[in-house]
Amino acid sequence: MLTAMEVDYTAVDKVRLLHRDDWKAAEEASLTHLPFIVSALCDALAVFPRLNASVGDEELIVHGTVNLAVAVDLDFDGLVAPVVQGVEELSIQDLARSIAGVATRAHSRTLSLDDLTGGTFTVTNPGRYGTLFQFPIINQPQVAILSTDGIARRPVAIVDEHGNEIVAIRSTGVLALAWDHRAFDGAYAAAFLQSLKETLEEADWSARWSAGTASVGNQG
Repeated sequence: MLTAMEVDYTAVDKVRLLHRDDWKAAEEASLTHLPFIVSALCDALAVFPRLNASVGDEELIVHGTVNLAVAVDLDFDGLVAPVVQGVEELSIQDLARSIAGVATRAHSRTLSLDDLTGGTFTVTNPGRYGTLFQFPIINQPQVAILSTDGIARRPVAIVDEHGNEIVAIRSTGVLALAWDHRAFDGAYAAAFLQSLKETLEEADWSARWSAGTASVGNQG
């Protein structure tokens, strides 16, 4: 089954673009939307835990930790999905570093067996190719996979501060969720995506970013 929603990433981009250049200089890597999406994803999975699950012989096994498998294209020569363990405990900055790390090891063919096992939910990111919408394939025995499709500036009808409906240019993209009907029904999938969408559009991303910066300072 497939359920999809359009998301306004304008709130995310206010923070991402503010820190993008400094991040690039310090980390030698791009600050993409993906770590922000994963941060919001963890919030949604905490409310809708049946998506962070696997199908056993005769039962659904719901996992207490989110071990995120990240689909990585090997330059059109296959696909692997290395795993970032315990992503619900990571800041936006740590998510960005961890995702970039497993992707780098995937491209250099240096992934370990541990890197490829234990995933509980998968994200695939065809959006870097400008996709509008994709139907991803579930990474069995998991029960769901999220596709993060292309984000672009588009005209959108919004309500301004005076209560008037206007057309504004916003950063929008589609999130598509493929899911196993044995684990939950369509209403559950739709409510999960709605929760994910609301967090991406309404969370205080500046505070989340600052929390990640503060945690690094405390460790030092």
